[in-house]
Amino acid sequence: MPAPYSYDLRQKVIDAIELDGMPKTEASQVFHVSRNTINLWLQRKAQTGGFLPKPNHPPGNNHKITDWHKFKAFAQEHGHKTSAQMAELWDDDISPRTISRALKKIGFTRKKNLRLPRTLEATARGVYGSD
Repeated sequence: MPAPYSYDLRQKVIDAIELDGMPKTEASQVFHVSRNTINLWLQRKAQTGGFLPKPNHPPGNNHKITDWHKFKAFAQEHGHKTSAQMAELWDDDISPRTISRALKKIGFTRKKNLRLPRTLEATARGVYGSD
């Protein structure tokens, strides 16, 4: 999304139209701003009293999980449950997909580490079988 026009330019255009009596079409050509944009600025000024740009909030994550230490403890405690079950237990209204992404972010996995060294006691008891 392109950056909004500067406040200074907006003010110059509005002043030229309101104070100097310049027609909108001429102001559009002089300041290289579309006439529709000028109409929107004037409309916003009539409604709100100012012509500042609307705040730009890019789409994306709104960060529903902010306390990561609390979430890590929660994941350790409830890691055996599904993402849907964890989403129901979490404080905020949160989706299972958000839980899944957060678990991935903290590096939490349900996979077993099969490369752990086998202990002599477990081998002696026959837990692993013989190779």
